[in-house]
Amino acid sequence: MEIQKKIHQGVFLKRYKRFFADIDWNGRTVVAHVANTGSLKSCNQAGQPCLFTESDDPNRKLKYSLEMIQAPSGSWVGINTSWPNALVKEALLNKLLPHWEKWEEVKAEYKITPETRFDFAAFHSGGKKHFIEVKNVTLAENEVAKFPDAVTERGQKHLRELMRMIDEGHTAELVFVIQRNDVKSFAPADDIDPEYGRLLRQAIAKGVHVVPLLTDWKNPQVTLLKKILPLWDMKKIID
Repeated sequence: MEIQKKIHQGVFLKRYKRFFADIDWNGRTVVAHVANTGSLKSCNQAGQPCLFTESDDPNRKLKYSLEMIQAPSGSWVGINTSWPNALVKEALLNKLLPHWEKWEEVKAEYKITPETRFDFAAFHSGGKKHFIEVKNVTLAENEVAKFPDAVTERGQKHLRELMRMIDEGHTAELVFVIQRNDVKSFAPADDIDPEYGRLLRQAIAKGVHVVPLLTDWKNPQVTLLKKILPLWDMKKIID
């Protein structure tokens, strides 16, 4: 996926009111939009280099958008939550992973009830559906990527719905897009949201396919890598 907007580098100063960030850009402070509702734990650190884009849209309230913050490890961390879905869509169409090769059609934002939709649904001629939910991962501790970085009732709901699809005879998948490259494995952040961790283990036991994938950043290209990270510390009791 190529970033089409102008990309600038500055110094991250602070995040406030969830959706705003101050950035030092060549000695002046600019305000950027933060497209992330999480806590940004492990990358929300003042004084770190950051990347932000500039929009030419005259209707936008904020001209700039914070896209990446460099972690103390040196890894760039992508914080824009719109990137993972675009990356997965591109990867699905290109059949990046072997188990995606059999699906003949992919639809985004697939609604299963008036209240619930999945990021993607894949189909083949046999009529069976494969539901895919995508999550953005920015948190890392001791080379372990973790999700979530804040309690997520929405994420818990998605896990329950994915398990329900399994019960109804379909297949289901959860893709964790890890927007950093300084990690070696993936685990739920049990200390932040123990209920999510419990449900994730339950979903894995039921047959939901969990796929943690790294991204690679080479300006102006963000790429989803093919290697699936191993799951770490997933043997805790489910119930």
